[in-house]
Amino acid sequence: MAQTITPQPAKRGPVTGTAGKRTARRKPFLLDLYSTAVGKKYVMAITGIIGIGFVVMHMLGNLKVYLGVVDGRYDIDVYGEYLREILVPILPRTWFLWIMRLVLIGALVLHVHAAYGLTVINRKARPVKYQSARDYEIANFASRTMRWTGIIVLLFLFWHLADFTWGWANPGFERGEVYRNMDASLSRVPVAILYIVANIALGIHLFHGVWSLFQSMGWSNPRFNRWRRGFATAFAAIIVIGNVSFPVAVLAGIVGN
Repeated sequence: MAQTITPQPAKRGPVTGTAGKRTARRKPFLLDLYSTAVGKKYVMAITGIIGIGFVVMHMLGNLKVYLGVVDGRYDIDVYGEYLREILVPILPRTWFLWIMRLVLIGALVLHVHAAYGLTVINRKARPVKYQSARDYEIANFASRTMRWTGIIVLLFLFWHLADFTWGWANPGFERGEVYRNMDASLSRVPVAILYIVANIALGIHLFHGVWSLFQSMGWSNPRFNRWRRGFATAFAAIIVIGNVSFPVAVLAGIVGN
């Protein structure tokens, strides 16, 4: 007797071409946003605001050098000690100061990294436009100077720390003696010139940074462009004049022992 063979049903493949493939895990939202040019511009704007806040407070604190001696001690030295005592006894001495330093370091690293990332993106593709129309003249000047003024300010920051915080570049550095350290450092003409040039670069960087900040954060309106330019100019000028006044005052003998 012939054996009956029962036919087996054919195996069906995936219904679609994507079936059977694993779905790639998406990045966390913030990392995904940061990978784009828009996200990097947001990071540069936010970290720029942190940096602007530091620059303003740093200048205001240093202006205390003009108050001279108050109650038997230089007022700027008292201010320097106050910074180490903030939130004591809630926090141990200098803890708040170090927290602020870590925030500033983190903001600086992110700012530099985002700037580098935008440079790479712009080299690989066409420049990503801002969220609103820019004044061509200002945009053109910013594109030529922003990177270099940023590098100058970054290098100057390391010198400034070596001069007034670590003391490596300051002759006879004495910790806590801010007035004396400022006089000892800025009385050297080459160092005074360095501070003047670096602060002019800082002013140029701040001008373009403040101008671009409003656009990157979406706070721009064609009706306010003139106001924004005036604000950026005035802000940068105040910072430059305030900071440049310190080496000039030391060389002129207004500040010093």
